[in-house]
Amino acid sequence: MKKIALLLTLLSTIGLAACDRTPVVINPPPVVVPGPAGPAGATGASGAAGAQGDTGGQGVQGSTGEQGYTGTQGATGTQGEEGKAGKTGGSTTVIIEPAPPAPAPAN
Repeated sequence: MKKIALLLTLLSTIGLAACDRTPVVINPPPVVVPGPAGPAGATGASGAAGAQGDTGGQGVQGSTGEQGYTGTQGATGTQGEEGKAGKTGGSTTVIIEPAPPAPAPAN
């Protein structure tokens, strides 16, 4: 038992001596405060023109519409009535003059 007590005492002493170091203080880096802004720089040169893009593909043809319904045929109309006979002219005479003759050809 004396050896165990002696061993424990020795280990305790070494352990306490290891913990008894002086602490190391690390100073944080100084805080950098930015100064006032400087004057604006010169305008940069304009960039080069880009290449023309590829032509798009042709679109797909649309669907054909469905044919419409056929309409129904209309009804046949009724036949009209027969006209009445005309009246006679009585004693009135109509004279039609013939057209004037064509001029004779020149010799």
